[in-house]
Amino acid sequence: MELKKGERIDELHRNGYRIIQNTGKFCFGIDAVLLTGFAVVKEKETVLDLGTGTGIIPILLEAKTKGNHFTGLEIQEESVEMADRSVKLNCLEDKISIVKGDIKEAVKLFPLSSFDVITSNPPYMNNKNGIKNDLQPKSIARHEILCTLDDVIKNTASLLKVGGRFYMVHRPSRLPEIIVTLKKYKLEPKRIRLVHPYIDKEPNMVLIESVRHGKPLLKVEPPLIVYESVGKYTDEIYDIYGYNQ
Repeated sequence: MELKKGERIDELHRNGYRIIQNTGKFCFGIDAVLLTGFAVVKEKETVLDLGTGTGIIPILLEAKTKGNHFTGLEIQEESVEMADRSVKLNCLEDKISIVKGDIKEAVKLFPLSSFDVITSNPPYMNNKNGIKNDLQPKSIARHEILCTLDDVIKNTASLLKVGGRFYMVHRPSRLPEIIVTLKKYKLEPKRIRLVHPYIDKEPNMVLIESVRHGKPLLKVEPPLIVYESVGKYTDEIYDIYGYNQ
């Protein structure tokens, strides 16, 4: 596989899979990996990942689950092309499709109520917070420049089957807004897990599962601790990454 300037190939520690990344623009973070450890994909289910970036979530979910097919939707042409090459690098063309498109237009790209599972690692910061350089790859991934939380959840609700599951990773500070928006579009929160960098530190991520037209019943799972000590993951994080496979 020929690499372009600034690109590298990283091992994923799952099924021998690898991924192409560009360190000068955007590489996947631990949040995407944790989401693939939190999401449940059953045998023969179809999955859509909104804002797939370099394709890390579909590739890892294909490795970890028995899902039938995985689709990644991404608006940035360079990321789409890179993700598509990673799919080919791992010979997964029959299992993973990368589609170029806008999350806000997702309902025009796919049939309504057609996916069993939808995942998303959306931009965390709205335009009122944080520093952004408009239309730069890292800014688009981190800030709500091209889509908002409402855009992600609204389109998810239309594309999920009734009873389908939506998995998202986000910031705890926006949890009230997330829950209100989910319920606005008839997605019922069912599981929440807070992610703490260290056992004595406040959470900096939240993993949340919701079900389209689900019944109200929310389970708060035990906290997920990332680091046991500086530079050393906890055993659970090593398991999620696949280092202990």
